[in-house]
Amino acid sequence: MRVTTVNVNGIRAAMRKGMGEWIVENNADVLLMQEVRAPEELVEHLLPGDWRVVQEGSRIKGRAGVAIAVRPELDVTAARIGLTGDTDVDSGRWVEADVTVGESTVTFISAYLHSGTATDEEKMAAKYRHLDMVTERLGEIEGELLMAGDFNVVRGPQDIKNFKPNHNKTSGVLDREMAYLEDWFSRFDDVHRNLAGDVQGPYTWWSQRGKAFDNDAGWRIDYQMATRRLAERALAASVGRADDYASRWSDHAPLTIDYDIAGF
Repeated sequence: MRVTTVNVNGIRAAMRKGMGEWIVENNADVLLMQEVRAPEELVEHLLPGDWRVVQEGSRIKGRAGVAIAVRPELDVTAARIGLTGDTDVDSGRWVEADVTVGESTVTFISAYLHSGTATDEEKMAAKYRHLDMVTERLGEIEGELLMAGDFNVVRGPQDIKNFKPNHNKTSGVLDREMAYLEDWFSRFDDVHRNLAGDVQGPYTWWSQRGKAFDNDAGWRIDYQMATRRLAERALAASVGRADDYASRWSDHAPLTIDYDIAGF
């Protein structure tokens, strides 16, 4: 089973830049997307091939939006959108789909967590409030789980090229934010890190400013987080970093992980 997560940075623009061709070549079984930023009725029609799509658009036009696209060979048995208590700024950031995988049911989650701004107390308050809601929901879900998406937080120095100048100064690199991830990863596996090992990166996002992409001055903020039983089935991971800046169709690169689900 191939699972891919990617922040598409606006699906309509991404499709114009080559995302459709990439979807065909990548051939995922489950595709989790964030920052879709398109009316819900358009998304399924934009994707090449046959998919069952579960999604939550943002209540704020032109913002956020998450989706889970599942191949028809996999059975989607239930879907849920949003988090209890979410506000307009939290909408379009959380969608769940229960999918039959082998003999088991896996709850897939596409999550687009707030980016925040370290110097903006209101935005950071919204981010922490949302992180609390995510933590609460993770404690409610029973059984197998795979949460993937743009978490907008690094775990530590290995996940960002320039850790020291950003640490406790830039949103996404604040100790309080990183503590949430360490709590989650004490209960679930960071599947990409398990496979990549003790290395710098691999990064999944690069700023549009300056030469960040060319210099690989990136951040690892896109994750696949899974229950241990599923994580142990992971075979290989790859980051679909574009060959050059001009050929990118998003400022994020897709994170793809293959799982062996035989007898799962």
